[in-house]
Amino acid sequence: MKKPAMVIGAGAVALLVVAVALVVRPGSDPVAAQQSSPVAAVAGGPAVARLGNQQVSPDELQALLATVPPETREQLRGNRQALERWIRTRLAEKAVLEQADAQGWAQRPEVARQTRAATEQIVFRDYLRSVSEVPADYPSATELQQAYDAGKANWQTPALYRVSQIFLGVNDPQALEPVRKQAAELSKKAQATPAEFAALATQYSQDRVTAERGGDSGLQPLQQLVPEVRGAVARLKVGAVSDPVQSAAGFHVIKLTEQQPARTATLDELRDQLTQALRAQRQEQIAQAYLDGMLNTATLSIDGAELNKILEEKL
Repeated sequence: MKKPAMVIGAGAVALLVVAVALVVRPGSDPVAAQQSSPVAAVAGGPAVARLGNQQVSPDELQALLATVPPETREQLRGNRQALERWIRTRLAEKAVLEQADAQGWAQRPEVARQTRAATEQIVFRDYLRSVSEVPADYPSATELQQAYDAGKANWQTPALYRVSQIFLGVNDPQALEPVRKQAAELSKKAQATPAEFAALATQYSQDRVTAERGGDSGLQPLQQLVPEVRGAVARLKVGAVSDPVQSAAGFHVIKLTEQQPARTATLDELRDQLTQALRAQRQEQIAQAYLDGMLNTATLSIDGAELNKILEEKL
């Protein structure tokens, strides 16, 4: 399991709470919709995958990877299943778009209206981003330190526990007692000689991912553990092995190999995260100031009567 990220208190600095959602799916971006027609593939060109006349080119896949943060990009590179699912979905989408294009669907009034609206939003966002660029040297070391100090009481990492386990699954209710007995025997062996826990986990644990690491599941907060295991770990001392713990999936024999107390994250640990949040905040401020300036360049008037007429109409 992965080491958890720093947990930042919600009350630290409101404007520094930056949520980034990544949805890897075709069709979620108006730009992709604009680029999907014409949809015919380039004959003979290199392709990652093909479906009839359609293909996903290396450039298209590289463009997808270039749009996501570096950490997410590395996760995607290691997740073949997610990438292949995206490729299959993209090919199906292109096949549908090919049929729609053959019927002139893009020229239908409602589709054309939505296309114009999407184009306007793309141009608006891209242009506004260009006029609200944040200076490369922002934030300064002083500004970064001030932001860190302002929320220091909330830059908390929870207590972390490094847990190893021997897991025995129960797929058949009739196997419950035999598996319970085996778990008890393994627990007794491990409690007698804790140093042999890794070898026992490698040999007997049915969680093959952790078994390959001697049962080690890495540092994590209690909240990420199965509830039944969570209680057992909270009662263990470092180096100790638990009695068998039963969960809905089966039996767990647990060894606590390391514990780190809750603490305040350092500025160095938060530097990248805090820098990105401050830059995003500053860009939003610059963009808002630019929009406010546009409203001040001419006389603004709103016709209340016309507005009321539209609001009173039944759509």
